[in-house]
Amino acid sequence: MNTRKIISAAMALMLSGTALSAQDAIRIASPNKVTVLDPIISAAAGNIEAYGQLYTRLLRKGADGTLQPGLAENWEISEDGLTYTFELRDAKFSDGTDITAEDAAFSLNSVSKDENSAYPAGFAPVKEFVALDEDTLQLTLEHPSAPMLSNLEIFNAGIVSKDDVEARGEEAFTANPVASGPYMVKEWKPNDRLSLVANPNYWREGLPKIKAAELIEVSDDNARATMIMAGEIDVNRYVPWAQVDEVDSTDGVSVPLEPSTVLYLVLPNHNKAPFDNLTVRKAAAMALNREAITKAVTLGKAKVANSTLSNALNYYDPNVQPPAYDPAAARQLLEDEGLVGTEITMMITPSAEQIATLLKAQWDAVGFKTTVERVDAGLWWSKLAEGDYQVTTSWYYNETEDPDLAVRWALCDTCGSKSYYTNYHNEELNKLTDLALRERDEAKRAELYSKIQQISVSELSQIPLYYSPFTNAYSNRVKGLTLTPALQWTLEEAELTDG
Repeated sequence: MNTRKIISAAMALMLSGTALSAQDAIRIASPNKVTVLDPIISAAAGNIEAYGQLYTRLLRKGADGTLQPGLAENWEISEDGLTYTFELRDAKFSDGTDITAEDAAFSLNSVSKDENSAYPAGFAPVKEFVALDEDTLQLTLEHPSAPMLSNLEIFNAGIVSKDDVEARGEEAFTANPVASGPYMVKEWKPNDRLSLVANPNYWREGLPKIKAAELIEVSDDNARATMIMAGEIDVNRYVPWAQVDEVDSTDGVSVPLEPSTVLYLVLPNHNKAPFDNLTVRKAAAMALNREAITKAVTLGKAKVANSTLSNALNYYDPNVQPPAYDPAAARQLLEDEGLVGTEITMMITPSAEQIATLLKAQWDAVGFKTTVERVDAGLWWSKLAEGDYQVTTSWYYNETEDPDLAVRWALCDTCGSKSYYTNYHNEELNKLTDLALRERDEAKRAELYSKIQQISVSELSQIPLYYSPFTNAYSNRVKGLTLTPALQWTLEEAELTDG
């Protein structure tokens, strides 16, 4: 007899008979889609926002941003930095079965080693996770990793039920998993909404305070703005810059501009002319009035970027500076090299239309001839990954405050993503990336990351534009809810009030 399935069925029956009003459930509308509920196989934003509600992790972030005990009550690190031993608390999955070290080892080894793992970068140094007994998990590394604990808190480090995955199979699990986090699935309607209810077995006693949540997919920006202003939803996941003031001035609604690790930048392809030429990259950078661009696009609500790393990351260096705005000098650079009239093609998606207009005007003013190539988001990603472009604009964020993953994504060409697919290469920077990963002394790590930023900015691996806050809108009846820089809602501690 499969008691696990009986418990799950009984719980589902109980939940199906529970009516939840709008006053009981928080309603979050987002342009991001929920497409899969397995935390291992997707790194899409909509899925990440759901994972944080369904799965607990070994560690958790406190309100002050510090790492705190999660499923792991305590841990020890060996003197050589190669062995981590975690003692797990008594906790249960949503079906009432125990969460064991075997579940944790199964989950985290899958992130690290499974060929379907969407984002294994943070687990690259992992040798293996082993359950020493039901409550003790041991992690062994190939080499020291300073950010290892931080990486155990990101979205794909959620603990899933090994028995559930193996008993029902990947497809069934992905659609309706047994949960270890504060919420569990009540109903999922793809392309519409994910309905969640409180996990009665969640290990944090008394949480979540809000007993139900609706993650609603609304792709149209204007529709979401209308919904939050009319009180039809409690949270609008993304408000376009042009609507921020209107939404924020609505009675009962606020747009607090929360901190993020988001960095907008220009991506030049270092493998294609003309951006394989440092002179061209310098001229392109000097042609851009980044302050004016930031003000025009964000209406002054973002900060001009100076570095190839986010200003919200540890070891961010405020002293590095890309070439200053100087269109006359940019023109002179092109004239000196006989490059006036150089043709460039800028690939953009529909969402980048405004910024592309500004870039084109400023580049053309110094002697470039810019053509704009408009493609949909899917084709954009394909061409970017294949290196089939000259220059484009984009953004990225980092999952933790530690810069290791950001450097590996955006600046290291041997770390898996070809320096955000710009094909930027600097052998010294690659070596510094590995040294910084292994170095556990804070002061020495700061020096290493400062050098990394100096190199990448001086060589214009990318052209930084601005640091963007999150533009989420909240009903005043929502208290204690934020979106962390790692795209995780702090939903379990939030409350709904009378406004």
